[in-house]
Amino acid sequence: MAIADAVHDESAYRRGVVLVLSAGVFWSIAGLLVRLMDAASEWQILTYRSIALCLTLSLYLALRPGVSLLAAFRAAGTTAALAGLFLACGFASWIFAMTHTTIANALFLLSASTFMAALLARLVLGEQVKRATLAFMSLATAGVAVMVAEGVAIGTLTGNLFGLGAALAFAAFTVTLRRGRAADMTPAVCWAGIWGTAFGAGMVWLSGQGFAVSANDLALCALMGVVQVGLGLILFTAGSRHLPAAELTLLSLTEVVLGPVWVWLGVGEVPSALTLAGGAVVLGAVAGQAIFSVRRRPPIGVL
Repeated sequence: MAIADAVHDESAYRRGVVLVLSAGVFWSIAGLLVRLMDAASEWQILTYRSIALCLTLSLYLALRPGVSLLAAFRAAGTTAALAGLFLACGFASWIFAMTHTTIANALFLLSASTFMAALLARLVLGEQVKRATLAFMSLATAGVAVMVAEGVAIGTLTGNLFGLGAALAFAAFTVTLRRGRAADMTPAVCWAGIWGTAFGAGMVWLSGQGFAVSANDLALCALMGVVQVGLGLILFTAGSRHLPAAELTLLSLTEVVLGPVWVWLGVGEVPSALTLAGGAVVLGAVAGQAIFSVRRRPPIGVL
């Protein structure tokens, strides 16, 4: 029985690594989609993206065999609602960060969520951070420092603050997912859509902007809600059941590396040589953590 349990745990851990790495790839297209918008405001983007996200997650939960939509929300409980609230705050901050500084700089600041999540998980959950993970985090920090050396210089204080706010909100979301990992926390993503719709629509109405946007912007918002956020968060939430918070945020740094590349290829927002060099270091840290994660456990025969 012990060997069977070890096989199951090893398989679950490796699956978690793949899921989280894949989530970062989906998330990385956000900057490109925002740059392709015609004129939609930040609150309009948040509103329509959140509506698409809410519909996507509701459909996903409703179509899963064996558990009804209402039962899934009941099982996740108030922890999912709180995680969704943190994530919705992150959504808003992230959109404003992308529209007030370069995509590369916003992503570099978002990578601070790795260290914020590690600290929060230590304080809230008592999770230890492994020495190897600390080493890879230090390597990632060096890469981020290289990129920020140029990124901060061309950004604005407002964009930087929103980027850090998004990092803190994402770290809080990650730790809350870990706290509720005994249950399926996928409804937390749907809650994020609900909160995001409420925040965005409320601010659109209060600001008098109106809800009219171009067909292009509406389609891009829908794509963000369904694919970029929806599928990405489904994968990340599934992976969060098998990985510590520090490893979750570190592995998802694939978003930080790939995001500037898509914007570069799509709209010609060219990152500097230092940005690319720093991104390569971060990617090396992510790859190292991924390899260590799937090989870190002792052989089953010695358990």
